[in-house]
Amino acid sequence: MNTGIELKRLHHFVLLAEECNFTRAAERANLSQTAFSRSIQAFEDRLAVRVFDRGTRSVRLTAAGQQLLEKARRLLSQARDLGREMDGIANAD
Repeated sequence: MNTGIELKRLHHFVLLAEECNFTRAAERANLSQTAFSRSIQAFEDRLAVRVFDRGTRSVRLTAAGQQLLEKARRLLSQARDLGREMDGIANAD
């Protein structure tokens, strides 16, 4: 497994997990559905594991996706916190 996960794709994973719908998740990401689908596929390819079960009308997390979701949310929150801290440091100079 290649662990070089991009935060943008991790964010897309969380959006799709929350929406369980590619169209709505793509809208939240401000992407076309095609671009969003490619991002999710690249994310799964990078992990070498499926994190979503896709049906004709539904999307749901696999067991692996469920294990990843809370950690992904935590990591994204920490990244936002770090960004705010860096902004504060830059503005203090």
